[in-house]
Amino acid sequence: MSDNGLSPQNNQGAERGGDQDLAAPDTPGVAIRPAVAGDLPAIVGLLADDPLGRLRDDAAAASLDPAYTAAFAAIDADPNQILAVMAADGGRIVGTAQITFLPGLSRKGAWRGQIEAVRVAADLRSRGLGERLMAWAVERCRERGCRLVQLASDKTRLDAHRFYGRLGFAASHEGFKLYL
Repeated sequence: MSDNGLSPQNNQGAERGGDQDLAAPDTPGVAIRPAVAGDLPAIVGLLADDPLGRLRDDAAAASLDPAYTAAFAAIDADPNQILAVMAADGGRIVGTAQITFLPGLSRKGAWRGQIEAVRVAADLRSRGLGERLMAWAVERCRERGCRLVQLASDKTRLDAHRFYGRLGFAASHEGFKLYL
C-alpha cells in the first residue's frame, strides 16, 4: 500500500514508457526508455562488460540464446517490472537498469523498489550517466508509492559501492544467496 492507501499500479504509461518522453531533463542527447527485444544484445553486452559480468553473461550469445529472450518476455509482461535502457543520440545503448516493485507486509505493508543490473558503458563511466539513471529509477519507485528503494551489489564491486554511497544508499544489511 502506498501512503495514500492505494496499491501501486503499473498503468503502462509513464512507468513503462508508453508514449511519454522519458529523457532525463538535464541530460541532453540521452533518453531513458523501456527496453525492447531488439535491445537485448546491447543490454547483455553491458552486463558482460566487466570481469565479474564476463563470468555470468555472454554478450556474443545474447541474440541467440533463448534464455535471454524468455527472460525479457517475462520481465516485459510483468507490470511490477521495468527494464530500462539509456540511449544516446544515434541510438547507442549506453546504460541499463531493472526495477522490480515488491509488495510486502513489513513496514506496514510497504512496497519496495529493488534496483538491479545497473550498468553504464565502460567508456562513458564517471560522466554522470549512472547518477542520472539511478535518479530516474528512484523517481519511478517514488511514483509507484514505494517507501524504500533497495539494491544489492557484489562484494567485489568496490567502485559501485562508493557510487551508491554517494547517492545516499546505506550498506545497512548483509545479503545472502543460494545458487540453485
